[in-house]
Amino acid sequence: MKIAIGCDHAGYPLKVAVEDKLLKEGFEVVDFGTDSVESVDYPSYGKAVGKAIADGEAEKGIVICGSGIGISIAANKVKGVRCALCTSVEMAEMSRRHNDANVLAMGARMIEQDLAFEIVDKWLETDFEGGKHLRRINMLDE
Repeated sequence: MKIAIGCDHAGYPLKVAVEDKLLKEGFEVVDFGTDSVESVDYPSYGKAVGKAIADGEAEKGIVICGSGIGISIAANKVKGVRCALCTSVEMAEMSRRHNDANVLAMGARMIEQDLAFEIVDKWLETDFEGGKHLRRINMLDE
C-alpha cells in the first residue's frame, strides 16, 4: 500500500518516526514534507497529501501538525478526502469503520509517539463496514 505523508514543523519529529515505522513494515511512503522543524505553513502540506489521495497517487494519507486540527482542515478542503483527526485508538478504528477516512490526522503536541503508532496501526488495519455508512459517505461526497 502506498501512503502519502505530510506535516508542518511541529509535526516533523513524529512524521519522521511514523514514516520510518511504515517503511520498516513494508509500506511505500510518499513524503510531501516538511523536512525540518523550521516554521512553515501547514495548509500547503495538508492539501498536498489530500491532492495525492484525490489524484490516486496514494491509497491513504497521514498528516501531522501541532494539534492536528489545522492540517486536517486543510486536507479536508480537497474534494474526495475524508480526513479524521484521531487522538485515540478507538477514534482511529471508528474513523475507518464508519467514515471510511482516507487520511489520518494527528497532533504531535497532543499524543505521545507510542500512542501515535497504535493509532496508525489500528487505522491501517481497520476496514470500512459499508452498509448504512456508505449512504452517509456518499452524502459527504455530494
